[in-house]
Amino acid sequence: MFTGIVEELGVIADREDLSDAARFTVRGPVVTADAGHGDSIAVNGVCLTVVDLRPGEFTVDVMGETLRRSSLSDLAAGSTVNLERAMPANGRFGGHIVQGHVDGTGTIAAVSPSENWTVVRIAVPATLTRYLVEKGSITVDGVSLTVSAVGGSGDDSWFEISLIPTTLNETNLGAARPGTVVNLEVDVIAKYVERLHLGSDTTGTPDVAGAK
Repeated sequence: MFTGIVEELGVIADREDLSDAARFTVRGPVVTADAGHGDSIAVNGVCLTVVDLRPGEFTVDVMGETLRRSSLSDLAAGSTVNLERAMPANGRFGGHIVQGHVDGTGTIAAVSPSENWTVVRIAVPATLTRYLVEKGSITVDGVSLTVSAVGGSGDDSWFEISLIPTTLNETNLGAARPGTVVNLEVDVIAKYVERLHLGSDTTGTPDVAGAK
């Protein structure tokens, strides 16, 4: 489990495309300081398993399913990524419950800077809008954020987040521009409530992309 509090802005050092997967080597000295083989690290909000380590870098295998359902397919050598280690049992819960299982992708529709913060509007698939509420939680590229507005309908649905300077400086959202694709994970509590309400009928529940 993660909290959505990004620990480090990492860099993709290498990408190797395989027949039905990809292997990424990621530079991240903070998250590798105490990492071991088999540990979980969230890369842009996707929970991935460390398969190899070297000083300041770790390697992960990403299956084709995850590449198809997340923005990791767009990564190349030099791309910046948000990194977070799995939360320890005695850790501080600074964000919200984040599983690292992406529910879908959104697209940055508009970026509106102001003096002390920046408002980012994200176009979202219609299948995810029922999980979004104003002042609720959302994970965008692994960053725990508060939904500041929700609007539109159907294929024109969107939500907004308001980013403080710290978030802009310490995550890759500071470089996001209209057209940028981002990973989205909705609040897991909302999905459990829906499942309990629907009972055994899972029609309409979102597909999720994990990489465990």
